[in-house]
Order: sequence, then structure tokens, then C-alpha cells
Amino acid sequence: METDNKCQLEKMKKQFTLILLSIVLFLSACTKDIVGPDGCFQEDVLPIFVSNCSMAKCHNSTDKAAGYDLSNYEGIMRGIKPKHPLNSEIYNTIRGNNPSMPQSPYPKLSVNDVNMIKLWINMGARNSSNCKSCDTTNFTYSGRIKNTLKVWCVGCHNGSSKGGGFDLSNYNGVIIAIANNKLLGSIKHLPAFSSMPKNTNQLPKCEIDAIQKWINNGYLNN
Repeated sequence: METDNKCQLEKMKKQFTLILLSIVLFLSACTKDIVGPDGCFQEDVLPIFVSNCSMAKCHNSTDKAAGYDLSNYEGIMRGIKPKHPLNSEIYNTIRGNNPSMPQSPYPKLSVNDVNMIKLWINMGARNSSNCKSCDTTNFTYSGRIKNTLKVWCVGCHNGSSKGGGFDLSNYNGVIIAIANNKLLGSIKHLPAFSSMPKNTNQLPKCEIDAIQKWINNGYLNN
């Protein structure tokens, strides 16, 4: 009888150990999901709102259309319920529910942009920043500059809506903006130029430095 009790006790200990190990592994996996780099606010999410929602007469710090300023974290959070995208007014609007935003003539957000915002909300909608290391060794047009302009600028400066008369969605349009240092002067917020993006902070220094390097090296279509 004593031997049977010992065997049963050992069996229970093993089962308890397995359960405890499973819990530890589960919590470890959850932690990795939460602190992962995907859905970084300053680098991935804010540029989407700045480029697509905070243009003149829309949701910027000056106009605040419908009471929303989407050029900063605090303003964006007015329409966000962390971890609940389907209960977030802003998310439902950008994915096409009535009213759908952005409105014509501005293009709708891409599927990737909508999914990025959804991911960010699901992760807790934190004001996260500096999630990625700064790399200015890559400053080719196709490998870096085109995407930077797409993320931060093309929402306002595109073929359908040429803000300030500039279309930054293609190489030829970007070259026009480089004339007389207009592109660099604007993204650096220099006094003699119209600051871009409007009504919000500058692009991350890493992105400005990459654009500066590309221009200094002859702004090739590479």
C-alpha cells in the first residue's frame, strides 16, 4: 500500500511539473507577442495617420475636422480602444465602414496600412518608439527613399491630390521637389520653407539623414 501511495505521489508531481512548465511557456510566448517590434507607433503607425489623415482642412492640430487631431498620439487615442479594433471608431472608419475615410479625392488606405493599425491596436495601442535601429547605409531610391516618401508624404502628394503642386509618388515628381532644396528644406522644417509633414513633428532624424545622403550622392533612380 505504501509503495502504491509513493507511485501515485510521484505521478502527481510529474503532472504538476508538466502543467507548470506549460504555463511558463505560454506566458513566455505571450510576452514575446506583446513586446515585439511590429506595430511600433512612432515608426509604423503615426506616419500612416500623418500622410493620409492630417492634410489641410482635415484632422490636423489646426483644423481638427469632426473634432479629431490625428497628427499626434493623444488625438489618435480619442478614437481607439486598446486591444479592441472592432470597437475603435477610427479603425472602423479607415477600413471602409460608414463614414469611410479618407474621403475623395484622397486614396483609401492600403490593406497593409489598415492591417498595421489593427495590429497596433491589438497589441495595446501603446505610444512606442525607437523600435528599430537606425540604418543609413541603405539610401537608394528603390530600397529606402521611395518607401519613406510613400509612408510619410504620398497621402497628400500623389497623382490625384498634388499638395503644394507636388506628386511624390514617383521618381520624376520627387526630382521636381528637390529643385531649390524644397524637399530637404520642408522635411527639415527650415524657416524659409513650408514645413512637411504639416502641423506635426519632423520625420525621424534617421529618415531625414537617409534622404540627405541620397540627394548628396546625386539622387539617382537606383
